[in-house]
Amino acid sequence: MEATKNKKVLIAMDYDETSQKVAEVGFSMAQAMNAETILLHVISEQPIYYSAYTYMSELSVDFMGDLRKSTQEFLDKVKKHLGDESIKTMLQEGEIARTILKTSKDLEADMIVMGSHSRKWLENMLLGSETEYVLKKTTIPLFIVPTQKDKISS
Repeated sequence: MEATKNKKVLIAMDYDETSQKVAEVGFSMAQAMNAETILLHVISEQPIYYSAYTYMSELSVDFMGDLRKSTQEFLDKVKKHLGDESIKTMLQEGEIARTILKTSKDLEADMIVMGSHSRKWLENMLLGSETEYVLKKTTIPLFIVPTQKDKISS
């Protein structure tokens, strides 16, 4: 006889203003599946650069402590908005897409929910697409929430 496995929905969030929509959609799906909800934010340590007349140098700033604190506050605010104390929050550091994939595997998540900002093709080429990378590499279902603002004017 096999043990019943708890279902888990991992909702990957960023600081974009549309994250709340992604969280709401993911939470609704988790409720429909009777699954545990996990809000995840990945901190990607990007170097900050400044330039002078003859050189460009990396500016090393130790802001990770404050960033972790403000990110946890952000996740707690979203959790409060969703109104369910059983929601778990996770804060990870690393490359965003790879960390989402690793976390989903480690947690044995049944689904990943992410937003897609629908950037222009040039931005995607220069910045990359975390959602696209996860889509190509995941072995579990990925639900993508379109978050592009409606450009049709009334």
